[in-house]
Formats: sequence, structure tokens, C-alpha cells
Amino acid sequence: MSTYAFLIADHDAAHFAIGAPDRSWLSYGALRDQATYVGKALHGFGIGRGDRVAIVLPNGPEMASAFVCVAQTAITAPLNPAYKQEEYAFYLEDLSAKALMVMADYDGPALAAALALGLAVIRVSVGPEHAAGAFTLTLDGDALGDCDSSAPSADDTALILHTSGTTSRPKIVPLLHSNVAASARNIEASLALTAEDRCMNVMPLFHIHGLIAAVSATLAAGGQVWCAPGFDALKFFTWMSEAEPSWYTAVPTMHQAILSRAGRNTEVINANPLRFLRSSSASLPPQVFAKLAETFNAPVIEGYGMTEAAHQMASNPLPPRAQKPGSVGVEAGPQVRIAHETEPKLIDGTGEIVISGPNVTPGYESNDKANAENFFEFEGQRWFRTGDQGQFDAEGYLSLTGRLKEIINRGGEKISPLEIDEMLMDHPDVAQVVSFAVPHPKLGEEVGAAIVLTNKDTTEQDLKAFAKTRVAEFKIPRHIVIMDEIPKGATGKMQRIGMAEKLGLTKETK
Repeated sequence: MSTYAFLIADHDAAHFAIGAPDRSWLSYGALRDQATYVGKALHGFGIGRGDRVAIVLPNGPEMASAFVCVAQTAITAPLNPAYKQEEYAFYLEDLSAKALMVMADYDGPALAAALALGLAVIRVSVGPEHAAGAFTLTLDGDALGDCDSSAPSADDTALILHTSGTTSRPKIVPLLHSNVAASARNIEASLALTAEDRCMNVMPLFHIHGLIAAVSATLAAGGQVWCAPGFDALKFFTWMSEAEPSWYTAVPTMHQAILSRAGRNTEVINANPLRFLRSSSASLPPQVFAKLAETFNAPVIEGYGMTEAAHQMASNPLPPRAQKPGSVGVEAGPQVRIAHETEPKLIDGTGEIVISGPNVTPGYESNDKANAENFFEFEGQRWFRTGDQGQFDAEGYLSLTGRLKEIINRGGEKISPLEIDEMLMDHPDVAQVVSFAVPHPKLGEEVGAAIVLTNKDTTEQDLKAFAKTRVAEFKIPRHIVIMDEIPKGATGKMQRIGMAEKLGLTKETK
């Protein structure tokens, strides 16, 4: 039995379940039965250990269950349901997928891409007799022949995801069963999860945050996970009433959208007290941190994660220890250190954040160049470079100063975009902000900022005047774009790299 399978098969808690809007719960025992059924079905289709199954399912309990159950037999590779055919063609070929799993009535671009590549197509059917997360599988066409029907081991790949590819071709990140299990246990420990906890998942389940923090960590604790069909701020508090969660996890932009509707939903908040709420996948502005804690009367646990770490690396601790706004907390699983940004050695002070531990991927697939750039050995230990710059305080709390590739270099002056974000968020009329580099013909780069306002009368000059009272002259944004909504990536994160081009600011420098 694989290390990951123990999260289902060896757990003696009776509470574990997957639920969803207007659906009954898939119980702990039923999930084990579902995993057994999926395994037999896949083997019958000719898919087994080492084979890669791309999953394109809508957010919800079937996606959560498919991720868990397929991983007990083969390699699971969730993909974003919003991709276009050309994107699916790239990812399916790059993954060397053997099959594509879709809903029974699906006829979208993933299917066209899979058929063009000659992949098998597996259909997921959900009937009125099925509880949340239960389904039956059918194969289009004939079975594929023999397969390896042995159970995966701890050193086999359980999950494959791609990096975002913001600045280069997306890299393939294989995560072993042991990586996923270790990270799930790390999150379980840092959040003190038990079988009595219920997570309300609003994160996309093609992304490491939702897959590991919400689903896998819940499995590790024997608790319950309630799966929304995606994030919708208009429905969040209705779902909260139905799910009765003890916690939820989201990215900062989701938290901000939730706060915008919290004032008219105080009865729901009071009727459903949270033990804590969690934020990860992007830096949470201290102002939003404080407002969340006040609104929900609960600790805000900001975590720090990435795909290559099977999500969590650091986490703000639960009370009675302090939760520090602006910090991603203390190391929470792997060892976290600071390294020289170009030399293979650990240092004190500010530098590149590096990690080492059982949750860390063994390396990018078929990419020797990326592995040489991102991994190094120091005094007999292997370290992974996160690409983030940061520093520890005297109490061991880690603060990020930005992605190394996102640091703004204005004529030799290095500027952290996170610092600019936090400064502008102090303005009473600023609801959201993302700062970024804008090319400049002489200085190299200037500071730009995209801003969403609560007061439409506030002007660009007002914001620059405010910045002038808070930061040095060279840090004041020269380009401010006031918007109704800031462009976001597939997981709801605001992306700095490429923002200047999206907003047409690069044309001014050509």
C-alpha cells in the first residue's frame, strides 16, 4: 500500500466525508469503496501504476474524489477546465498522458485535443443514487491492454502539475506519494486539524493549494471537506450557512471579495463561528489580515506554499503563539533557510528562501537546466531555491520581500513590490493594489501600480501625493492605473510579471 493510500485506507476515524451544495455526504467508508472501485475500473481499462490520467472536471466533490481515488492506482494530472484546445494539446502531450477523464456529457476543447493525440477518454457519470464524490466510470472505445496492476509505492509519482510558466515554458513538477503525504501531515499538524474539523473548499482543484491544504490535509486528519463548485463571493455566505465549516482556505483576492460582502452577513458569521481561517498562494496585505480577524473574530493563519513543495513551507502558528501580519510565519514542515542568491551556500540576513524536506519534489521532469538552476547541495544537504527573497526575524518568523524576478530595479535601486502594495493599501480609498515593474529607457524600470478604489473621486495625483508622505521619492509609482477590476490568474492571484504589458504601459517606453 502506498504512503498516500494510508490517508484513506489506514485511517480509523469515522467522521471523514466529502460534501457539496445540495448533495449528501460521501462517507469515510464510502470513499474507501470508491477508491477500490476506481482502481478496478482503471485496471479494466488498461490503466495502472505509472500511467498518467489527465483530469478535467468542474470544481466540486467529484473532482476532489477523482484526484484522491485515481492517485491510489495511477498518476493524477488535474488540468484547468478553462483552458483552450491549444493549451490542452500542449499540456496533454507534455504530460505524456495515457487518458483523459471528463464528465459524461463533456464535449469541449479538452476532448478535441485528446482525440487528436489518440488518448483514451474516460467518462464520469453521476446519478441521483450517488452521494457527493461518488461516480461511475466508462471508457470510450476498447480497453488499452495490459497494465501494471500493482499498488504504487511511496517513491512513485502520485500527482503531476505544471508551474505557471509566467516567465518561461511551464515546467513539469512530479510529486511523489511520499511528498503529498508528508505535506498533508505537515498542514494537519500546523493547523491542529482533527476529525471534528470541516473545511469549506472554495479553491480550484487543479491547483496545489486546494488539492493539498483543503482535501489531502482533511484526509490526513479524518475530517470533512465541503466542496463548492468554485469561488463565488455572492454565494459564499449561503454556502457557509449550509456547510457549517470550522475553517476555510483561500487566496488574498478571494478574502477581499468575501470582506466586501461580510457587513451584510454578520448573522451568518455569528451563527457559524470559525476556529480559524487560512490564506496562502500570495502575500496577504496586513490591512486585509487585520480586517479578516476582526470580521470573523478568529485567528488568520497565513501560510506560504508552492507547487514544488507540495504546497506548505511555512505557516503562522495558531494561538497562543502570535500571528504576525506581513509574515508568512515559521517553518512548518520542511527546513526553511536563507541562501545566497547566486552562490550555493546558506547565509544570514536577506536572501533567497530555500527549502529541504520530504515534501519537496525530487526535481523537474526532463529539465536538467531547471534542476541545475533550482537545486544545490550545501554541506551534504540538498536545497531547493524558491525564487522568493525574504528574511527571518528574531523569533523565527519569515517575511517575504518579493519574487526575485519581480523585484523592481529602478536605476540600481531595488524596490520590493510588496512594500509598495502595503503602503498604498493604507490609503483609505484603496481596495486592491498590485505593484509591478514598468520598463524605462534610461532607468531600466519604474514602479507601476494597478489600483481598485472604493471612492471613484480619488485621483492618480491623490495617490501619488499620499505615497510621497510614506516612501522615498524613487519608490513612488510613476504609473498608476485605476481599474474596476485587476486582471487575475486562474487561481485568483494578481500577477505582477506581464502586468505592464497587459495594461499597455510598455508602449510608452518603445
